[in-house]
Amino acid sequence: MAGLGAGPLPGGLGQVPGGWGQVPGGPGSALGGVGAIPGAIVPSSRFPVTSRYATTPIAGFVDAAGVTHPYLRRRLVPPPEQFAAIGEHTVTQSDRLDRLAATYLGDPEQYWLLCDANRATTPDTLTAAPGRRLRITLPAGVPGPAPYA
Repeated sequence: MAGLGAGPLPGGLGQVPGGWGQVPGGPGSALGGVGAIPGAIVPSSRFPVTSRYATTPIAGFVDAAGVTHPYLRRRLVPPPEQFAAIGEHTVTQSDRLDRLAATYLGDPEQYWLLCDANRATTPDTLTAAPGRRLRITLPAGVPGPAPYA
C-alpha cells in the first residue's frame, strides 16, 4: 500500500498510480460523512457491462493513516414490478440458478437478474423449494415486447 497517497496533487489530494480517478465528495454528497473526503481518490470501475456492479458507484474511505480504501457503494435494486416480465418458471428439484439463467437469459452469469426479479438476496433460496414460481424478467430499463394487437 506504499503507493497510496504518494505524491501530492492540487488541493492536498494523494496521487495513486494505475488508472485511479477522482470521485466528487464532500459534506452532503454521496461520499459525505465520517471518513469520506472531498475528491477522494478511488479506482474507476473495472466491472464488465453485464455485471450487477457495472453502474454501482465506487467511493473512498481514508483511514487515520491517510490511506484511501476504495469500496463499492450500496447497490440499490429497483422494485421487481419495474422489470418487464417475459415469463415464469416453476422450480423442479434439479434446477440450478445458473442453468435457468442460461436457458432464459442466454448467459449463466446473469443469474443475478433472476434474483433481482424475485427479490432474492440469497440466490440459493430461489431453487430450494420445488414448485416455487420464479418471475423471468428483462433487466431494469429494458422494455418488454409490444403486446399483440
